[in-house]
Amino acid sequence: MSTQPPPSHGLRRPAPPGARLSVRSKIIASLTALILPLAALVGLATPAQAATSATATYAKASDWGNGFEGKWSIKNTGTTAISAWTVEWDFPAGTRVTSAWDADVTNVGNRWTAKSKSWAGALAPGATVTFGFNGTGTGAPSNCKLNGGSCDGGTVPGDDPPSAPGTPTSSNVTETGVTLAWTAATDDKGVKNYDVYRDGTKVHTTTGLTFADTGLTKATDYSYTVQARDTADQLGPLSAAHQVRTSGTVNPGSKIKMGYFTQWGVYGRNFHIKNLDTSGTAAKITHINYAFGNVQGGKCTIGDSYADYEKAYTADQSVDGVADTWDQPLRGNFNQLRELKKKYPHIKVLFSFGGWTWSGGFTQAMANPTAFAESCYQLVEDPRWADVFDGIDLDWEYPNACGLTCDSSGPAAIKNMMQAFRAKFGPNNLLTAAITADASNGGKIDKADYAGAAQYIDWYNVMTYDFFGAWAAKGPTAPHSPLTAYPGIPQDGFNSAAAINKLKAGGIPASKLLLGVGFYGRGWTGVTQDTPGGTATGPATGTYEPGFEDYKVLKNTCPATGTIGGTAYAKCGSNWWSYDTPSTLTSKMSWVKSQNLGGTFAWDFSGDTTNGELITAINNGLQP
Repeated sequence: MSTQPPPSHGLRRPAPPGARLSVRSKIIASLTALILPLAALVGLATPAQAATSATATYAKASDWGNGFEGKWSIKNTGTTAISAWTVEWDFPAGTRVTSAWDADVTNVGNRWTAKSKSWAGALAPGATVTFGFNGTGTGAPSNCKLNGGSCDGGTVPGDDPPSAPGTPTSSNVTETGVTLAWTAATDDKGVKNYDVYRDGTKVHTTTGLTFADTGLTKATDYSYTVQARDTADQLGPLSAAHQVRTSGTVNPGSKIKMGYFTQWGVYGRNFHIKNLDTSGTAAKITHINYAFGNVQGGKCTIGDSYADYEKAYTADQSVDGVADTWDQPLRGNFNQLRELKKKYPHIKVLFSFGGWTWSGGFTQAMANPTAFAESCYQLVEDPRWADVFDGIDLDWEYPNACGLTCDSSGPAAIKNMMQAFRAKFGPNNLLTAAITADASNGGKIDKADYAGAAQYIDWYNVMTYDFFGAWAAKGPTAPHSPLTAYPGIPQDGFNSAAAINKLKAGGIPASKLLLGVGFYGRGWTGVTQDTPGGTATGPATGTYEPGFEDYKVLKNTCPATGTIGGTAYAKCGSNWWSYDTPSTLTSKMSWVKSQNLGGTFAWDFSGDTTNGELITAINNGLQP
């Protein structure tokens, strides 16, 4: 691999100025809206127990056609103080809360729950407190409850909601199904039926105490809860959750189809997790590497907290179509990944650390591999997002060699690192690494014991791209991701086949090697020669950096004019670019299968077209 950085595999883009102020601005705007005159105050009276002498009334403060502002007022009508309050109501399908203030608002299906903030729960006799929210849809609330009682303060015998059903148990677990059972809920007027939720989504309603779920994915984790409904159509609390993992393992013959999602893509690129859904990509991949976490002070650290878990997503940007609230426990890319996994439960997500820019910290961290692994485990398994990640990817560029910085930890450093991480992360978490593709004599592959480390990992992401680029400003022009050598290639050992063959010859199983492909091109300007090997005057102009451009742009601005070494090149005016196309990726996937490799991965998703041309070619090419 070239000694010049692959800027794409570690590019850092900071949050735009003022990004962290946007949330507060929205809050202030929402609070200001509360001074609008109240309209159509409606007291919602539904049957409920007389547990509290209090009332809750609803008003629509404003309506702007495609959305509205709602407001609840809670009044203590009794003679004793109230320490906390909870308001529950139903919205019809299509009406939702998108943001809220002065209360914690959540939902299960169409049932919404607002709980008092610590500073707003106490109500003296006669006191009133309010909270508000923005919403979409035209429906009005119904079936209102205040602390389990009627929102109008009335009492009707037999109004108690049902209790929670017993925690579900599982049996007959197969690769694609499971049978669930639970003990009955109780209710003073009788239980009508039960709703069964899988990973928070209602999948079945039954009058019985069992449910056989089918159509699941093998070797996949699912979470089930059950909720009772009484004859007055009141919903009780959810049961405790029960975790089920379907049987089976991933077919060894199936291929991994993975790609990197870069946290900084949410800024200038305006590329979000939702794009993986709308482009059709999510249905065609098996794994996502989330890039990057940093390595600092001997530990794994968060790379960009704003993009990772603070950024508030609007409904139109969100995978589930629901806007983040300003005070929800997890936002940003992490929450969007969670939502994507709910929709596509076959996808596994790995948290990737390092990259070109942040590899310098590995040397210090490897002074104590055990402590390093412990720090990374604690970060990946942070309770706020532990369910999001299925493992860790270590992107050290490069152990015992030079990248942006140079390391002299010795050949055994990579093996020692992987051994420590496997010991800490255990057998059920994925452990992978992105590694060099420099197969030249005495090159980077020869510098580290990748074969010795292979026993501890699930697979290697071999970075078989960026072999050549405009960091050699005068040329010669050459494809950055050649599959094979060709006459006149600028350097021996700088091609994908050479790298894969060298790693296999060193004793690494082919099934633990993934071929890397780029969803971008590298290019020069001042070029007169159509075919590779020409001279240049410098890097071609790119949208984000000189000499670099996404495939989705190049396919239109500089269409391919030829192929060499298994990849495409293009000459347009005085510019010369090289990049993979659906056609060359189809050929590369055939090669992956012929070599019995584990699959392929892409850097990075944002370079593909809005309809996922490149991912589609990969998916189709890796079919049995």
